Amino acid sequence: MDNNIRIHFLGGAGTVTGSKYLVEVLNRKILVDCGMFQGLKALRRMNWDYLPVDVATIDAVLLTHAHLDHTGYLPRLARQEFRGKIYGTAPTLEIAEIILRDSAKIQEEEAARANRKGYSRHKPAKPLYNLKDVDLALIRFEEVAIGKWLPLFEGIKVRFQYAGHILGGSFIEIDAGGKHLVFSGDVGREEDYLLYAPQRPERADILFIESTYGGRLHPHGDIGEELLRIIRETYQEGGTLIIPSFAVERAQTVMYLLWQLRKKGLMPEMPVYMDSPMGANVLKVLHRSASWHKLTEEDCTKMCEAIHTVSDFRETWNIIDNPNPKIVIAGSGMVTGGRVLTYLTKYLERPETRVLLVGYQAVGTRGRQLQEGVQEIKIYGRFYPVKAKVVTVHGLSGHADQRELLNWASRIKNTPEKVFIVHGEGQGSDMLRVKIQDEYGWDSIIPEMYSIHEFTMKKERVKN
Repeated sequence: MDNNIRIHFLGGAGTVTGSKYLVEVLNRKILVDCGMFQGLKALRRMNWDYLPVDVATIDAVLLTHAHLDHTGYLPRLARQEFRGKIYGTAPTLEIAEIILRDSAKIQEEEAARANRKGYSRHKPAKPLYNLKDVDLALIRFEEVAIGKWLPLFEGIKVRFQYAGHILGGSFIEIDAGGKHLVFSGDVGREEDYLLYAPQRPERADILFIESTYGGRLHPHGDIGEELLRIIRETYQEGGTLIIPSFAVERAQTVMYLLWQLRKKGLMPEMPVYMDSPMGANVLKVLHRSASWHKLTEEDCTKMCEAIHTVSDFRETWNIIDNPNPKIVIAGSGMVTGGRVLTYLTKYLERPETRVLLVGYQAVGTRGRQLQEGVQEIKIYGRFYPVKAKVVTVHGLSGHADQRELLNWASRIKNTPEKVFIVHGEGQGSDMLRVKIQDEYGWDSIIPEMYSIHEFTMKKERVKN
């Protein structure tokens, strides 16, 4: 039997998207996360590539949470004859189904639109995957309990621990071959409006830690007050406030803050719409997952009653045609797809419009372009001038900042053989690497895409 452990970095290495880490141990292959690449075109093209491993030999997939950059490649994996089980917490699997079905539907619609209007270079344009591929992945889903060791295979056990970030989010521990591997997934905030503080690992021989905000500290100002100021300015100018939002957790957090402002009588008289079918479905998961968040059932109900959830795309057009001031929360959070694009095609050219960015904007996404002040932006094959005011509220991020990441790792009692800095971009990842080495003295590196790191009981070898 081969007692070496090999780690293949198939995504989330040197980039904040496409998380995929393949662990070979005790003649088994375990994939931790199976994300889609987003952002830069060069990254998105990689979604179309076959993985540099035999997919049929992968025995299991473990999901830290449901976001597309951690689950979005699952339908492709299923199409490539993956026949193992896909493990995740109950909210993770529920939300992953919502996200994957929505993703497939958007891809099918965008391919059809591109073929109809002829703006794609591909003849014909095709979706990355379709709803049938999603169904192939869903039949592989297997629910796991949080906080309990699961015997996965002979000599291999795994445990999912609460990590915050979104409903169902977890970090994953793998105990095998005399090694204890810890995958952070996306670490949540210590003080979150909806979610509890993340649990922290106590042992890690090999640690994988995300670095989305590895080089930043979140501001400590009053987010509600900042949001209220933006709302009042929009209202006074007779404009519309558009909030591109991740349908999972971020949309619900924004809803919560708006509900609180309205409850206190601080909000101007302007309607609030949550226009995201996926977000509406996630609200149902929120109601069913009481142990995962801080809201009471009564609070969930009142919050949903205070904000109108759009149920029909025809209603979207009625909202767009209404000239009165309003607030619209719509997906997607990085402006890569979804109904927010329809709103932006009609409102970006209006100076009284405000676009409020409330989450991380990956390089190459429309959200990042807007954040960096582009003069025009391409949507559905056409360029639209950006005359709206674009503002960012950083304190609403669902990711831990540098201080919180260091604190998350602070309970680890042993000295890890290796710390891999993943799920981040350039400078931020390197700043976290330096900080970990300075504060803890741990050997930390940023792995290269498709590199293979091999561990034995004695040492590590690297294959590029």
